[in-house]
Amino acid sequence: MLSVWSRAARGARSLERAASSIVELPKFQDFGVQNEPILGYREGSQERCELAEELKRTAACTEDVPIVIGDELIKTGDVRHQVMPHDHSRKLAKFYYADQKTIQKAIDVSVEAQRRWDRTSLEERVCIFQRAAELMAGEHRQRLNAATMLGQSKSVIQAEIDAACELIDFFRFNVFFLKENAKYQPISEDPSVTRNSLRFRGIDGFIAAISPFNFTAIGGNLAYTPALMGNGVVWKPSDTALLSNWRIFNILRDAGMPAGVVNFVPADGPTFGRTITSSPHLAGVNFTGSVPTFNWIWNEVGKNLDKYRNYPRLIGECGGKNYHFIHPSADVQSVVTSTIRSAFEYNGQKCSACSRMYVPKSLYEPIKQGLLAERAKLKIGDPTDFSVFTGAVIDDKAFARITGYIKNAKNNPKNKILGGGEFDDSKGYFVQPTIIETSDPHDKLMTEEIFGPVLTLYVYEDKDLSKALALVGSSTKFALTGAVFSKDKNFLKTALEELKMTAGNFYLNDKSTGSVVGQQPFGGGRMSGTNDKAGGPNYVMRWTSPQSIKETFVPLRDVDYPYMRD
Repeated sequence: MLSVWSRAARGARSLERAASSIVELPKFQDFGVQNEPILGYREGSQERCELAEELKRTAACTEDVPIVIGDELIKTGDVRHQVMPHDHSRKLAKFYYADQKTIQKAIDVSVEAQRRWDRTSLEERVCIFQRAAELMAGEHRQRLNAATMLGQSKSVIQAEIDAACELIDFFRFNVFFLKENAKYQPISEDPSVTRNSLRFRGIDGFIAAISPFNFTAIGGNLAYTPALMGNGVVWKPSDTALLSNWRIFNILRDAGMPAGVVNFVPADGPTFGRTITSSPHLAGVNFTGSVPTFNWIWNEVGKNLDKYRNYPRLIGECGGKNYHFIHPSADVQSVVTSTIRSAFEYNGQKCSACSRMYVPKSLYEPIKQGLLAERAKLKIGDPTDFSVFTGAVIDDKAFARITGYIKNAKNNPKNKILGGGEFDDSKGYFVQPTIIETSDPHDKLMTEEIFGPVLTLYVYEDKDLSKALALVGSSTKFALTGAVFSKDKNFLKTALEELKMTAGNFYLNDKSTGSVVGQQPFGGGRMSGTNDKAGGPNYVMRWTSPQSIKETFVPLRDVDYPYMRD
């Protein structure tokens, strides 16, 4: 007896014989896919020279960025500026906030464009995305990197792995996953009689994409993956990633994306949220940001369910309180270097950054000394200096929030500043990487997301290993990333089961940051989000409304069944 999958494969091969079929299945050209190589930017390299020149060009002017709805460029409304976080007197981009009427116009245009775009073949859409990826990897690479470095205060390597490699990977791998998913077709046991097929549709209405500041690539993924699958999109970019997101928008237009499919609509958050959730055409929200904001969106959608034409898809990634759990058998040097990178690269402004650490007393001194020694070497400053480890935090609000935690720690007898703790916003929003020890595993330093360069250690007695392990999942509602360091294979097996629900991305003897598209699909559960695994094969399927089709080629003549005539 044939399995379901082998029967499906046989049926798929036989579909070509159904000559009278009117349903055309996608015909993709096969191609391999691999991750975009990370360039080295060594002294004298071509990429380093090109980036240095592009940084000068980008910093030399304030780019005027319009609202774009269809083919219309709009330069009215509340004027805002994106500044350089490391030098906040310098304006990088001028832009405009869309009011409710303008956002509604973007919704109307997106809904109308979706109907046309959904009739565009998958093959044609794929070609646009492939062209875009090539433009990102080639002539636009350093323009993306420069906008990210200056606008989001990323170091060279952090910009390269984000605005170049991860962004390119999202476009290439999402196309690859679409092709792979399209290979499955339902069983057709005798294609000369009946042919079954499945096609991908967009979702009737529009998708609202709300993207964050911390990853340029996330902006591209949130806005354009739904578009790949046949949807119309209203994109609200982050104010503090405005220029890099504007670069992405223009690259896609250059690659052939039709006007109106994705509309570029900077706006005040509450105004945007109220407008999209009150529209009967809301088909989905693709969101990365804070828990309170996502909860608000979810509540508003719930209140308005009777209005909608669809049940809106709600996709959200909301951050974490990510951990490194250290077993007494761990390699100390690996723990130290991994934790410094995870906690302090890009100032801990990664959803996956390590911000809490559980350290056994037996390893406390060597780990503490190692962390402090490495922390002291970190150079913080203007990211256009290629020797800088990290730049400034993103804006004045982030500076106030992060330094508030540090000030509180200084005044709390349960906490002790081991290293760092200094900050200065006179020129840029600079916060020194800070390491704190706490005697309370439930202190807010161990339970609340700070989203800044603050690492808190809790030291446990070796004999209380099980109790310490239980703290990981019980002390916070987040469950995004986590790492366990141990040379004891039996303990790693135990941790793999005991910590199963504490992290959507789990690392053994590696840092909690650095997921790569196609290698570690990203997302977490609990209050970290809906865990739809961006960078994996299922993500594209969240943005399609598949349709099953049955074609019959032999007319049905009889109402009754043969056994009735026996």
